[in-house]
Amino acid sequence: MWELIANGGWTMLPIMLCSLAALTISLERLWVLRPGRVAPPALGAQVAEWQAAGSLSRAQLETLRQQSPLGTILATGLLNAEHGREIMKESIEQAAARVIHELERYLNALGSIAAIAPLLGLLGTVLGMIELFGGFTGAGMSNPAQLASGISRALITTAAGLIVAIPALFFHRYLQRRVDELVVGMEQEAIALVERTQGLRDGFGG
Repeated sequence: MWELIANGGWTMLPIMLCSLAALTISLERLWVLRPGRVAPPALGAQVAEWQAAGSLSRAQLETLRQQSPLGTILATGLLNAEHGREIMKESIEQAAARVIHELERYLNALGSIAAIAPLLGLLGTVLGMIELFGGFTGAGMSNPAQLASGISRALITTAAGLIVAIPALFFHRYLQRRVDELVVGMEQEAIALVERTQGLRDGFGG
């Protein structure tokens, strides 16, 4: 393994760094984007019970805000409910924008790694081929085995770049899809909150 990395040349270093970054981001986002952490399934029902009982206090709303991203959105809406539908809606939209920004953190970087890694691999291969054929210029290509070995070494970086890029692309698409699903679920909870509080149907964007 280490011999392959050494034979790949200096471009293997940024490829390996991309690999480490992609792994770190993927694991961190998989942990952060757990549905039960972002939008606890019973949270909306709990808030509805508090509203029905008329037991919503500042302390409860602060606890709700710190509990989860969905809790942050709901607590913000409830804190501004007394100011009317439009203010409540705007506060929910602003809170949702901040929450979504946090959910999407590092996903652009992961997508960039998926795009850059194969290009780094191709660059390493091209540089390796230039070095290989440059070495044969004076002596001629009389040793096919040596030529084949050189080409094989030059292709190592292309393979390494693809090995990094393919899982990075998969996790980027998978995590982006998870964010989209979580956002839809939180929007539905926000709509239900506005309906209960203001008696009018509304959501993040309308």
